[in-house]
Amino acid sequence: MTTMKELGRLGQKRYGGIFYEEFLRELRGRRGMAVFQEMSENDDTIGALLFAVEMLMQQASWDVQAAGNNPADDEAREFVLSCMDDMSETWSNTISEILSFLTYGWSAHEIVYKRRCGKRKDPRLRSKYTDGLIGWQKLPIRSQDTLYEWTYDENDNIVGIVQNPPPDYGLINIPAEKLLLFKTKSRKSNPEGRSILRNAYRDWYFKRRIQEIEGIGIERDLAGLPVLKAPQGVDIWSNDDDDYVQMRASAEQIVQNIRRDSMEGIVIPDGWELSLLSTGGQRQFDTTAIIERYDSRIAMTCMADFILLGHQQVGSFALSSDKTKMFAMAIGSYLNIICEVFNNQAIPALIDINGDHFSGITDYPKLVHGDVEDPNLDKLGDFINKMVSCGILLPDEGMEDFARKQAGLPERIDDWDEARRTAAQSGGADENGQQKKPKRDPLDEDDDVDIDEDDGDIETAKARLGRKI
Repeated sequence: MTTMKELGRLGQKRYGGIFYEEFLRELRGRRGMAVFQEMSENDDTIGALLFAVEMLMQQASWDVQAAGNNPADDEAREFVLSCMDDMSETWSNTISEILSFLTYGWSAHEIVYKRRCGKRKDPRLRSKYTDGLIGWQKLPIRSQDTLYEWTYDENDNIVGIVQNPPPDYGLINIPAEKLLLFKTKSRKSNPEGRSILRNAYRDWYFKRRIQEIEGIGIERDLAGLPVLKAPQGVDIWSNDDDDYVQMRASAEQIVQNIRRDSMEGIVIPDGWELSLLSTGGQRQFDTTAIIERYDSRIAMTCMADFILLGHQQVGSFALSSDKTKMFAMAIGSYLNIICEVFNNQAIPALIDINGDHFSGITDYPKLVHGDVEDPNLDKLGDFINKMVSCGILLPDEGMEDFARKQAGLPERIDDWDEARRTAAQSGGADENGQQKKPKRDPLDEDDDVDIDEDDGDIETAKARLGRKI
């Protein structure tokens, strides 16, 4: 007999609300968040690729689609759009906070509601609208570094999150139904996802160490290797005499602190000799090439290595176009993640909390995003031309609207003949801003036009006057 009871477990490595799926200890919990924060804020290549990601995602347009064609569906769509525009934080800032899930692997946001009661001092009532419906007051982030633990039930279903935030560092329990959880990927239903910088960690680690060593080496090459020679008869290596031990410690401190700057200089007792040893020749390894190799691998992990094209004197336009297309596809998948969370949690909860007001809708409205890059109009025009030429597509009004939208052109005028008639009758204005003499209406079929029929150009004249041939 088939049972409906859940029997198995997900197999999460979770103890006391803390996950241990990451095999590197330095990348677990708050230590890992600190590492990813340093990577994102202190590395030029990672900063550039994250900036490219955020700017492309911020450029995308957002819209809400109605689930049906009845008036209730249109009302629900307009309501969701108005809620997006009626929060204490702008929609753009909200998206910017959500995008932190790329750096840390996850981002949790609490849903805070309000009653829309017009201009009020109380933020729980303040709104641009006076319909009395319940909308979003804000969707604030619950910072990743404030995580104390995740709470689960016996069936591995997430129940909520416990925060330990400053300044008072108290424990705050937020239930799952009040949270919007964004994560890059799902593995064993781990709410912490996986940072897009995870695969770049090893390259970033070695790159940082080599940069530090390179900086120390350059400083030593420029300043020279300091050598401090003790006077004859002074055995600074003797550990039996406290005076000699102190002399050696002072000498070591002197050579370690020698720097080439505006405060350089040294005072030593009589008999001591200070000299600088310079390096003889070049180093065996080219650190510039090594660092560039790590930069390429870091960018490659996020499919953003196109940002290095030209900087390393390699790459072509065609290669750049292919790489940016793949990068845009990856950005589109992140935007889909945001839309799915809103469509599965935020919007249904928003509609349901208003009771029977939207009871007549076909289904919940859907949040959708636009493209993150402009279309190639040359390729699009060539495709449409070929499809129209072979009869697969018809150049109807829908096709015109689509072409105008892709090219960023203004919407078409429905009554084009009337618009032409008005423009012709008004005469327009010349280059000096003076009103031109009104022209003959080219659409007036009753006007008589003197045409020399002997010229044999009647059809051309009719076409010029806008008449049907």
